[in-house]
Formats: sequence, C-alpha cells, structure tokens
Amino acid sequence: MSAAELHTATGAYVLHALPKQERARFERHLGACEACAQEVRELAATAARLGPAVAVAVPERMKEQVLHRIATVRQEPPRVPLRARVRSWRRALPGFALAACLVGAAGFGTVAVWQYEAAQDARSQALRERQRAAALDALLAAPDAEVAAGGLGGGLGSGARGTVIVSRAQDRAAFAASGLPELPARKVYQLWFADGEVMRPAGLLGGGGTGRLVLLDGRIDGATGMGVTVEPAGGSPHPTTEPLGLMEFPAQERAESPRA
Repeated sequence: MSAAELHTATGAYVLHALPKQERARFERHLGACEACAQEVRELAATAARLGPAVAVAVPERMKEQVLHRIATVRQEPPRVPLRARVRSWRRALPGFALAACLVGAAGFGTVAVWQYEAAQDARSQALRERQRAAALDALLAAPDAEVAAGGLGGGLGSGARGTVIVSRAQDRAAFAASGLPELPARKVYQLWFADGEVMRPAGLLGGGGTGRLVLLDGRIDGATGMGVTVEPAGGSPHPTTEPLGLMEFPAQERAESPRA
C-alpha cells in the first residue's frame, strides 16, 4: 500500500477488510492523519447504525421481487453527502494543486523570462545611452574640437540648418539640426558619413530631427563630410535617395590623421 493509498483505506479498515500487515500500517497512519481518523469515526458510526438492520425480519418473496425489479429499474447515481464530497476533494486537492502549480509555474516562467529579457534590454539600452553620453562629453571637451555651421540646402528647404562638431583626436563627430520639415508617419531622418561618393550609416535623428545634438554612430575614419536623407522608420543600410542635405567637416578633417 502506497502512502497515497493509505488515505483511501478508511472504509476497508472500518469493515475489518484489511490484511493484518496493512491494518497495522494504517493504524500508525491514523495517529498522524486527523482527516482519516475523523473519517474512520464517521464510518464506524454509520456502520453501527446499519448493524441493527440485519436483525429485521425480511418479508417473504422480498429477494424474488428485488431480483425481478433490478432488470427494470434505472440505477441512480450515488448521492454523496456534502462532507464526503469535501473530503474527496480534499484528497484530490494535492493532485489538482500540483497540476495548477505546474500550469501556473509554466505561465509564470514565461512571464519571468519575458520580464528578465525586458530588464536585460533596458539595462543594455541604459548602458548604451551612458556610453554615448560619455563619448559626446569627451568630444565636446576635446582640445581639437572644431565646429562648422551652415545651411543644409538641397531638398530640406532654405530654413534647414546644421551644426557639426568634429574631433580628430576622438575620431568622432556630433550633429545638430534646426528647421527640418516635419516628416510623415513611418519616416525618419538618417545621417550618413560621406567620403566622396561613399555613404555609410551614421545614425538616426530622433524627435523630428530638430534641436538635439546627437553623436554620429561610428568613427569618422576619413570621411570628409556628412549627409541627411529621409528613410523608412528604423533606417536603411544604404541611402534610398540622393542626400537631401550635405555638410562638409572642418578643413582639418580632410587632412591625413592618426586613428583613435
């Protein structure tokens, strides 16, 4: 008899139907399980009430009538008392609870993984922002930092202006724009390093592209200027149109210089 089966042996115990060895084990179990002890007391009381019915004289032909009617009377399901149903559910509860816990754990595990990944993404994003802020501060504080400002021209209109800050020692550049036309939904301003006809991505201009100084992604690496295009949201690996605005870097940036 397993530990789980001990809880189902109350009826057999009350009716003295357990083998000697199992009966001894069940009696030890009763000392530690109040629920089974209570059920044994209740079943014993029920058996005591049913006992006197054996002494009642059975009417003649009762057995014959019962056997005859068995074939014609529909059997009804047993009517389980509320307390018995509660006890049944109580026994089943650990199994249901385990299943519920497993389902809950699976759901919680998914949420926990998602929360962990979201937290990791947030920490990574915060770290990148701190690194960009530190690089921008270093660029602005660089002794060789040069500033160039002027109109962007081209397809951005006469009111579009840009300011670029360049440090050869840092091999980095930053850019700020003003007067850029408002873009339609799902479009974004993208920056590019320009070295002759070669254009390579240098980041996106957020917030409509106006008034914010942004650090260009990547190193200058010989670029002589920068361009601005309008691209689909998220940017493009290559310009999808001719640059709408162009700016040259300060003259010193066109000279040969050491890598940072």
